[in-house]
Amino acid sequence: MSGSGGERAQAQVSAKAKAELTAVQAALGAEHAAVYGYGVVGGHIREGRRTEVRAAYDAHRARRDEMARAVRDLDGKPEPASAAYALPFTVTDSESAVRLAAELEDRVAGVYSDLVRAAEGARRQAAAQALREAAVRAVRWRGESVAFPGLAERSATSTASATPTS
Repeated sequence: MSGSGGERAQAQVSAKAKAELTAVQAALGAEHAAVYGYGVVGGHIREGRRTEVRAAYDAHRARRDEMARAVRDLDGKPEPASAAYALPFTVTDSESAVRLAAELEDRVAGVYSDLVRAAEGARRQAAAQALREAAVRAVRWRGESVAFPGLAERSATSTASATPTS
């Protein structure tokens, strides 16, 4: 009987490791999309906010690289970036670029919220920090905060009208 308990414990560890790898890959994917999205934002934002765009772009590139390393640390193969990403709405001016930046940060926060749940230790702390940073950037772009950034319930209501385009 003790053998089945050990096998069950091993299966739980394996399932947790798989869940963590899945969450890290999702964070990597969100960072790839954010880097792409900030390229679009930068092309449409007014001059006075370009420094903010550059800082966010650089932060997402750094997190993307960190997530790629984390995937490798978990014995996974980092998913590459797509050549292009469907935007949730058309970006034509500075106002829509600001809305896109806030949306990008909301989506990134949601993915890091999942990673906080899936990870432990230093990776969980790093995910919580990334969630906080995304939430702060979203507030700066949006001009208002939400009670619980990164929660799926909040994301569902804020993005209901923003359907992906192809």
